[in-house]
Amino acid sequence: MQQIINFLIRNKNNILFLLLLTFSLFLTIQSHSYQKSKFISSANFLSGGIYSWTSDINSYFYLEEYNLRLLEENERLRTRLATYEDSLEIKTYRDTSSFDADYIFRASEVINNNYAKVDNYLTIKSGSRDGIERDMGVVTSKGIVGIVENVSPNYSTVISILNSNSRINAQLKRSNHFGTLVWNGDNPNIVQLIDVPSVAPIAEGDTIITGGRSLIFPKGLPIGAVKNFSLDQSESYYNIDIELFNDMTNIGYVYIIENTSQTEIRELQNLSKDE
Repeated sequence: MQQIINFLIRNKNNILFLLLLTFSLFLTIQSHSYQKSKFISSANFLSGGIYSWTSDINSYFYLEEYNLRLLEENERLRTRLATYEDSLEIKTYRDTSSFDADYIFRASEVINNNYAKVDNYLTIKSGSRDGIERDMGVVTSKGIVGIVENVSPNYSTVISILNSNSRINAQLKRSNHFGTLVWNGDNPNIVQLIDVPSVAPIAEGDTIITGGRSLIFPKGLPIGAVKNFSLDQSESYYNIDIELFNDMTNIGYVYIIENTSQTEIRELQNLSKDE
């Protein structure tokens, strides 16, 4: 303890200088928008680099599992290609065979994934230079992951479905009854489907898919299976626990979904509102 005190006394001038320098830089960044934007950009670049480095290490230990996922997905894609071989043209990965609008899927790597908080986010190794924009959907071959929230040139942050602010349209696969997918913050493998009317036919094990009533996710993407359900206090709607198909604690690679008709649809909707 005495050595620490002696060290502080010997270097008190240098320590004071560093404290004052840090404080002055803080005031400069806070009071000037240009310096603040540069600092945020540099911080994003640094954190993205760190996440990318740690992701490379984690990916090494999960190579076998990731390869198995790719094999399963390739099997499904080959089956679909065999069915639509005469009419399907592949560029990036454009799928117009099963969705109402024109969607493009872009592959990316997850370099940071939170799942233990109430409001969780992911960071992916793709940004505006790769054609990624805010409000694009993010999925894996097994199910949905979240929605792009912020984008830099090389990286993007994704608001996870394991986030208290997440609201995604979803429906029962065997009927057209739909509700809102939310998360109560408890189990990273279980999310909740609310606002499903009590007249809906439902059973444990039923598959839940995206409802297609938004411009983000096409209809029919897998989400999970009904684990249990009960009526709310008014007995008008179900509260349903959904066991996710995705293991949200181990997301390695994802697809970002672009709805190429989104701009046209929004312009048409805004025109209808104005009238």
